[in-house]
Amino acid sequence: MSHAVAALGTGAFAVAGCVWYVPALADLRAGADRPDSRRIAAAACVTGWAGVGAVTVLLLLADGWWAPAVVAVVGAVASATLHLYAAAQRRRETREAARHWTRLGHVPSPAGPGRSRSVVAAVLVCGMVVSVPVAVWQAVSGPGGGAGWAVAAVTSAAVMGVFLVAAGLCARATDRVARRTAVTTGRKGFRS
Repeated sequence: MSHAVAALGTGAFAVAGCVWYVPALADLRAGADRPDSRRIAAAACVTGWAGVGAVTVLLLLADGWWAPAVVAVVGAVASATLHLYAAAQRRRETREAARHWTRLGHVPSPAGPGRSRSVVAAVLVCGMVVSVPVAVWQAVSGPGGGAGWAVAAVTSAAVMGVFLVAAGLCARATDRVARRTAVTTGRKGFRS
């Protein structure tokens, strides 16, 4: 695969990622209006997508593959480190808020994303982990030329489609269980 084709793919991927990095930029710009954990998570998101953009530029400028690969690894490690730090900070903030609510004698209902969000994310990650080796295997073992890559892309898309359907079904089932639990425990205003 030529550098130009890879740059086109990563560039399209970076542009499509605007649904994540534009809100993250808004969180960073808001400054102290957002909790520390949210700003750190936004910085992690922007760092990851900046890494993708840098890889795109390096694919156009560099002769070898090592420079884009190094930048991709550094960006991924920096983003993952910031995400882990944000998660730890979020736990500290949650414990502190619970401590303040306990002092007031009130126990708030759990807010935020429900379990279905985590289930969908896990199923989608599994789909991506499975679809990439399937695509590589199809491309390597299939007929030579462009047809091998086309078959690999279609196969990978089919595998990802199956996982998307599974994620939707899991989310729906998890939401139903959570809503039933909320009704039986008497909680009002349940959000998932």
